[in-house]
Amino acid sequence: MKYLNIALSAASLASAVVLPEADAGKVNYDGYKLVHVETSDDGRSSIFSTASTLADTITLQGCDHGEHVDFAVPAHEFDAFNALGLNATVVEEDLGAAIAAEGPLVPFEAPEAAALPSATWFNAYHSYADHLSFLKSVQAAFPSNSEIFTVGQTYEKRDITGIHLWGSGGKDSKPVVYYHATVHAREWIATMVAEYLLYQLVSGYSNGTTSTFLDNFDFYIIPVVNPDGFVYSQQSTRLWRKNRQVRSGISAVGTDINRNWPNHWDTPGGASTTPSAEDYKGEAACDTPECKVLTTFSNKIAAKNGIRWYIDFHSYAKDILLPYGYSCSARVANLAAQQSLANSMKTTIAQAYGTQFTAGPICSTIYQATGGSTDYLTDTTKVTYAWAIELRGTSFVLPADQIVPSGIEIWNGVKAILPKLV
Repeated sequence: MKYLNIALSAASLASAVVLPEADAGKVNYDGYKLVHVETSDDGRSSIFSTASTLADTITLQGCDHGEHVDFAVPAHEFDAFNALGLNATVVEEDLGAAIAAEGPLVPFEAPEAAALPSATWFNAYHSYADHLSFLKSVQAAFPSNSEIFTVGQTYEKRDITGIHLWGSGGKDSKPVVYYHATVHAREWIATMVAEYLLYQLVSGYSNGTTSTFLDNFDFYIIPVVNPDGFVYSQQSTRLWRKNRQVRSGISAVGTDINRNWPNHWDTPGGASTTPSAEDYKGEAACDTPECKVLTTFSNKIAAKNGIRWYIDFHSYAKDILLPYGYSCSARVANLAAQQSLANSMKTTIAQAYGTQFTAGPICSTIYQATGGSTDYLTDTTKVTYAWAIELRGTSFVLPADQIVPSGIEIWNGVKAILPKLV
């Protein structure tokens, strides 16, 4: 949910910083330091203005709780950045090295027929094609209680693919639990955590540890909502966020799908109207192919037995975010119940590794965000609880050895909440 403004100033996002190209056409982040600068809400604009004097320094804005703003500073500008006199702390010495530490994309190893894939899947990151193979393999191991579904196609004509699980009551007989992940392309850990939840649900059904969950709810899980951007982040620009939509007469590529949903899309202040901005909301509400098919699909599954719980998984910030994003004064009718559940979840998450999450409404907890899926599903699709969860990490780049711990702590939190939704 954080966004990377590759920009030369806070006032204008039209001129993007051009990063050096690495081998095979990949953007090279070698030598860039990730820096937190302490600030307050009313001090950000002056910090952005000061930092904009450095042409190659990248401003990273987002889920900072008003406490800090982030910059990626190239080695040749680091001394000049220090000379600005900002209250700065280096949190990644070398973004290029951090990206390398994620490890290579490991190929999928198909299991024997009708067997679940090995849990070693969660020891590494993988290509988009292999994620599809993983989903198909999980479904093949759970054939009587699952199916692969396609929401629709992206701008580049890729299928948005998910998996539907159900229990003893049969297909589409129960209220829905609905999980999205990786609407923002660079948030690879979100894909892996969504699949970790899927894996736990399926692997635990036969021994009874998750049978109650599947017997009480139909689960719809889409691990990669933005496959075009996800592929681009793997093949070209690791920190890419948006989709890959090209618009007539506009040179900048991509729209933030999670600022494009048709709920308070035109409320000012929660997204950018500048096409080169990372939180560009599009030219009209739901004018991305992805939004069109996702809204149609969400309404379709809600019309069956209702959606009890929706989560949109993101990184990074360690937050459980509730409606609303479009306004800090608007209050969802069941906010007290949502806050109570979110507080319970964050307490459970902390039990495994001590990871401390924050819980509260999007706008008042992080920042104003318009045209988001959680607000749409709350108001239009009438989901009981529609949340966004920002996963662990200090940047969008998370080493592969953090996949399993992130999956474990979120699974623990999910297990604590599901019985309370019945």
